[in-house]
Amino acid sequence: MNNKELVRTAMTRLFGQRDLGALDDYWDPGYVQHNPRMPNGLGFFRQVIPSLPADFRYEPGLVLEDGEFVSIHGRYVNWSGKTMIGVDIFRVKDGRFAEHWDVIQEEVPAAQTLTGNAMFPIV
Repeated sequence: MNNKELVRTAMTRLFGQRDLGALDDYWDPGYVQHNPRMPNGLGFFRQVIPSLPADFRYEPGLVLEDGEFVSIHGRYVNWSGKTMIGVDIFRVKDGRFAEHWDVIQEEVPAAQTLTGNAMFPIV
């Protein structure tokens, strides 16, 4: 499996299927987090994923790869009561996520944007 497939599979398993086993399969135990609101390691995910609301869903989008860095554009529906659009960037080392960065913002319907363009998906 290449790094692009690995990221799509891992994110779909963890967020889409709420499969905590994905953490053991794809995340490094020494996972370094660069989001200032999230701690290093995997404990955060082990607490948050089971607590997501029943109608939460994750929709993966475009995946880009540059060597060991892979980014995935995604939609998080009902993340703390909002639909969020994010780009998660991972450094993949030896088939595991070693580091993570992200940018995330609340989705705005296309009709409410200045351009009329949707935020997700990229077409």
